Amino acid sequence: MRYLPHTDEDIAEMLQTVAAADLEELFRAVPEDCRRKGNLNLPEPLSEWELNDRMSAMAGLSAVSPEYKIFLGAGSYEHYIPAAISYLLGRSEVSTAYTPYQPEISQGTLQAIYEYQTLVSRLLGMEVANASMYDGASALAEALLMAIRISRRQKVAISRAIHPLYRRVVRTYFEPTGYEITELPYLPSGRTDLSPVTGMKDLAAVAVQSPNFFGCVEDLTAVEKAAHSDPKTLFITGFTEPLAYGLLKNPGSQGADIACGEGQSFGNPRSFGGPGLGMFASKNQYVRNMPGRLIGQTKDKDGKRGFVLTLATREQHIRREKATSNICSNQGLCATTAAMYMASLGGTGIRELARLNRDKAEYLKAALKAAGFEIPFASPTFNEFAVNFPKGFDSAYNRLIEKKIVAGLCLSHYYSELSDRYLLCVTETRSREDMDELVRELGRLG
Repeated sequence: MRYLPHTDEDIAEMLQTVAAADLEELFRAVPEDCRRKGNLNLPEPLSEWELNDRMSAMAGLSAVSPEYKIFLGAGSYEHYIPAAISYLLGRSEVSTAYTPYQPEISQGTLQAIYEYQTLVSRLLGMEVANASMYDGASALAEALLMAIRISRRQKVAISRAIHPLYRRVVRTYFEPTGYEITELPYLPSGRTDLSPVTGMKDLAAVAVQSPNFFGCVEDLTAVEKAAHSDPKTLFITGFTEPLAYGLLKNPGSQGADIACGEGQSFGNPRSFGGPGLGMFASKNQYVRNMPGRLIGQTKDKDGKRGFVLTLATREQHIRREKATSNICSNQGLCATTAAMYMASLGGTGIRELARLNRDKAEYLKAALKAAGFEIPFASPTFNEFAVNFPKGFDSAYNRLIEKKIVAGLCLSHYYSELSDRYLLCVTETRSREDMDELVRELGRLG
């Protein structure tokens, strides 16, 4: 978007329209002690080309692709975005970030969301999906609250291998409620230790993430068995990388009651952390406890196909005390983007891309093993994995950045017991040459 400041003539015309003599009169309603005295401390103005140079220099201070080779995932993943998606999103028919408040008027928007719901349901193997949630973290928190409403219990068990920031969001949601959160430890294999679940009573839900924060693929069949040993306990599975389900068995086929997570990978750029897309799906029997909104297909009085806002259990649509959530929202533009991405690749394309991501990560893992680095978790992984680097690797990490290589995420920031362990990620955007260079530079630093 170009920056076009108002001219003096523009300002005079606007003041005349609102019947104000000058800017001082316009802002007279603002109390004196709330006004800024004096000018802002801003640098001198620049010409357009000088400003472009300044912005380019500032951008060059960030370690970002394509100039840097980035092996960092941890919940946000770099994937190629088909050019068709960027073009289509720029069209005025779809470039909206919100659900309209007179939805039936906007049939195109409703159909786009309906198609998104359909594709998400197919991907996750679930019966119904909503449209949609803020991001993966809030989707997980809403799933746990939904389980509490359904079971009428006040205690949940969540894996410690769930993304640490997701768990932090869950604690924020739960802090004023008094609901109890128990964290399940992870095993030396990198998977969740389910043994404590058998001794817990009156659980509303058991929640895991697969692939989990370490990239390890959880045994969802075992989680389902542990959770459903009590028929009132719901099994929730989360994810940060939905592409994994192009290759792995989907949550629905393994007995999940609710599947939720982050959909950024599907056509949405990383954008330094946002916006995201909260995917959320469940069994049909729980649909009236689902947060957010649901678009349905129907027929009008002439028998023509139409789309309607079928369920909208938000405080903006019903009484606040009856709402399933008071702060969830539909990331409409991001959801439309994800629908375009899934439709563009199709089932075969998603499967092939998922396999490519998995194979590339396995190539790097094998190369690091051959170079003498330890892979601490033995469980199968998808496109990211943990690796043990020598003690004091943080200084070497910074030297790699100087060589324009970002060697993953230090896990000790989130798990104090995992010192000198780093989480590396490989997607289709990293070439074999990139990975070979990383291994070669790591060998030199060692």
